[in-house]
Amino acid sequence: MIHAIALALSTAFDMLWEVFWPLALGFILSAIVQTLVSRRTVERALGSDSPRSLGLATLFGAASSSCSYAAVAISRSLFRKGASFPAAIVFEFASTNLVFELGLILLILLGWSFVGAEFAGGLLMIVILALLFRWTLKPGMIEEARRQAERGRQGRMQGHADMDMSITEGPFLRRLFSGRGLTAISHNFWGDVTSVWTDIGLGLLIAGALAAWVPTAFWQSFFLTSHPVLSQVWGPLIGPVISLLSFVCSVGNVPLAAVLWNGGISFGGVIAFVFADLIIIPIIDIYRKYYGGRMALYLLVVSYGAMALAGLAIGLLFQGLGFVPSRHPATTLVAAPTLNYTSVLNVIFLVILAVLAWRFLRTGGLQMLRMMDAPAPDHRAHGTVDVRPGDGPSHHAHH
Repeated sequence: MIHAIALALSTAFDMLWEVFWPLALGFILSAIVQTLVSRRTVERALGSDSPRSLGLATLFGAASSSCSYAAVAISRSLFRKGASFPAAIVFEFASTNLVFELGLILLILLGWSFVGAEFAGGLLMIVILALLFRWTLKPGMIEEARRQAERGRQGRMQGHADMDMSITEGPFLRRLFSGRGLTAISHNFWGDVTSVWTDIGLGLLIAGALAAWVPTAFWQSFFLTSHPVLSQVWGPLIGPVISLLSFVCSVGNVPLAAVLWNGGISFGGVIAFVFADLIIIPIIDIYRKYYGGRMALYLLVVSYGAMALAGLAIGLLFQGLGFVPSRHPATTLVAAPTLNYTSVLNVIFLVILAVLAWRFLRTGGLQMLRMMDAPAPDHRAHGTVDVRPGDGPSHHAHH
């Protein structure tokens, strides 16, 4: 038993070591974008469900980069402040499926073809979702959801949705390299990291345990690898279900995706699994609090349909184009850390993270973290949070 636990922990650490620097880089890039793009700009652009608004929602969502819980909270905040419901949900999906860190982790763990499929499939999924909304979402359901949203029931990361630490005055480079810019970047960075560290850790531990304890023969039987045609359909159908039951979201489910790929799930099944971080059971419960039980069930059904269809379509397309790699073990599941470029980059990024941590702690970062799971005390319909060098977060209401 001790040997089995040690093997699982060792496998989890090996994966963490391989993905540490790209994960840090992704979060830093995300923090920079959040520092330079105002949340109010996003709100003004998402007032309808036109193709233009949905396109902007996709672009802003991809730039915002959030953990799944924060994405859901920000989406509800945008909806309450005037964004259309379809645009708010599209923003939410883009902010967890079309982001820097997800692509980098997929690249390290699974390779270029999965990165391409994730982003192409993510765009396709958003198109499918938008069409399903147009065909099936009734105005009465939206009004019912808006009434429920206005009640202000809290979910996880609600305080994160109330914060806007962007800096919009002055030239780009001056904003980026100013003292206030460094403060905002450090706050955005550590706010994002602390919001997902549980999911990342849980994902690595589950992936390590599954890789160490579950025999390959079980996965191959479960994923119907002896029936090539049937497995292409079964993978995208069962992938989101596995994600729903795993309770792991955001980039934390990528290590699990690597284990499933090694076990024999289809290429499209991996993509559908990664998409499904927004239908895990805790998030469906948050949908119920935010929008009511009827809308929560509706979002579960249409989201699952969009994920499965996109995964199936992109899997068949990449198979036809010859982009699907031959079955092979992911090196991060079998290789221990060595002195190579990964180790050097990990050390460099540890130093960068230490600098950001120093700035974060010196400028009221801990106070900001305490606010992330609760709304700001004076939060109103258009409240935001501003961060200035040397100070903790200060609240401002914009009308």
